[in-house]
Amino acid sequence: VVGAATGTPMIGETDEVRAPFLAAGRDPAEHFYFGESVLLSEYRGRGIGVKFFEGREAQAKKLGLRYATFCAVERVADHPRRPTDYVPLDSFWTKRGYSHHPELRTTFSWRDLDEAEESPKPLSFWIWDLRS
Repeated sequence: VVGAATGTPMIGETDEVRAPFLAAGRDPAEHFYFGESVLLSEYRGRGIGVKFFEGREAQAKKLGLRYATFCAVERVADHPRRPTDYVPLDSFWTKRGYSHHPELRTTFSWRDLDEAEESPKPLSFWIWDLRS
């Protein structure tokens, strides 16, 4: 295994995922939510990430859902855990048709490697209308 990607209809997701959509008057039942997506660094740039997106988008369409969506962690540019060679994925996502929706925000808590305890991390959502 060199990577993995998850996805599920948003209606079955946690409150943290659904709440920003409900608050904005968006129906979670219309969205397919992309969860985790990880790929070993030596396999990046080979089209595998594109295949991850294509597979999840195909499943969303098969289920008759209108939107594909995911959230991304928001970190300051000088975050101490950001690698010096870090390249944001915004252009990759935009090229695939996704639009950033910073008004749709949530928070998840986890423990970063340099933390003694979990702390809240802000995330915002990206959405693509599968019918476009």
